[in-house]
Amino acid sequence: MKMGMRWFGQADDTIPLQYIRQVPGVSQVIGALFDVPVGEVWPMDKITALSDQIKAAGLNLEVIESVNIHDEIKIGGPLRDQAIENYIATIKNLAQVGVKVICYNFMPVFDWVRTDLRYQLADGSHTMFYQDELVQGTAQETMARMQAASGGHKLPGWEPERLVHLAELLEAYAPLGEEGLAENFKYFIQAIMPTCEQYDVKMAVHPDDPPKSLFGLPRIVKDADDMRRIESFHDSPYNGFTLCTGSLGENRGNDLIAIIREFAGRDKVPFAQCRNIKFISETDFYESAHLSTDGSLDMYEVMRAFYEAGFDGYIRPTTAATSGESSAGPVMACTTAPWASPTSMDCGRRSASPIPAETCPAIPDKQQPRRQRTSGLLRSWGQATATALFWRSTTSAARSIWRTRSAVMPQT
Repeated sequence: MKMGMRWFGQADDTIPLQYIRQVPGVSQVIGALFDVPVGEVWPMDKITALSDQIKAAGLNLEVIESVNIHDEIKIGGPLRDQAIENYIATIKNLAQVGVKVICYNFMPVFDWVRTDLRYQLADGSHTMFYQDELVQGTAQETMARMQAASGGHKLPGWEPERLVHLAELLEAYAPLGEEGLAENFKYFIQAIMPTCEQYDVKMAVHPDDPPKSLFGLPRIVKDADDMRRIESFHDSPYNGFTLCTGSLGENRGNDLIAIIREFAGRDKVPFAQCRNIKFISETDFYESAHLSTDGSLDMYEVMRAFYEAGFDGYIRPTTAATSGESSAGPVMACTTAPWASPTSMDCGRRSASPIPAETCPAIPDKQQPRRQRTSGLLRSWGQATATALFWRSTTSAARSIWRTRSAVMPQT
């Protein structure tokens, strides 16, 4: 298992790579090119420059979040084959610098949706909030609300160039329905899979966020049934999922633990994002700190499920709580101090017992079974950082690393 942190690039991220390098257990930067229009080939020189910059800081660029899918592909338009060819060219270019996983989504028109980007919590910190009542209006009203609340910050997945022709996009998607969108998704997957398998790049689709239909638009990555259908498009480890605990957890009908065990257990989860949320009603929620007691998801059981499934992919923490003010728009920050015994895999339960030492080899060997290697890494991270995967130090530098979630995205 490899732990990473999201980074938005030197021009847009106030946190230098050197600070990320100081976070215990982190070896990966989850990066992207944010200045290439959707549908165009990512230039090799820009990819190389980003990779070189990250490697110079002692980190690795093996996961991209995200390479967005052009709407021509999603609606099955006349230009989709050209858009797919461009996507394939980007996959090949990314493979040349060692990228192993591409996180992406197949959400129509809109990416992740929140109704308040500066929701104030009782302790004075801010987070992102979703109120279902506020998305019952028009798509244009929600788009305006998101952009007005951004504070001038470019929100991943809400790039203006994608939404300038909003009315036309809504009209183009209207006749599709879930079945039509799923067929176009299948066409895309089957077109790119030979390249992915040849160049050893796994695709990891991010769940819809929230996992429900909005504005009458279909969404097809909402639950386990949707995931099984996507898996059937091309049954291969290269056709996988970004298992975002927050996004899937936003659907109260989802058995999150069972989903983790099923898909991670079948090696269909090359990338995971660990996020907690707090429900304040049946439909409304905010993004919370990771402690189980701070949210509605049992993060201890989440991490246990990953461990017991033998998960050995890439993982990053993600939340949207901020401490203090930021002129750069919403940033991600861990709002809680370390709380667990450094020998315990707490992940949210202070009374949790450590995993027995005999199940956790101190020095994982690549020849060991996948589950044994995973347990060794979990133990070493738990000892170093107090919780096995994602609790960081409380220095101001570390707290400010957590940037706006793309959560998806696009870019989940």
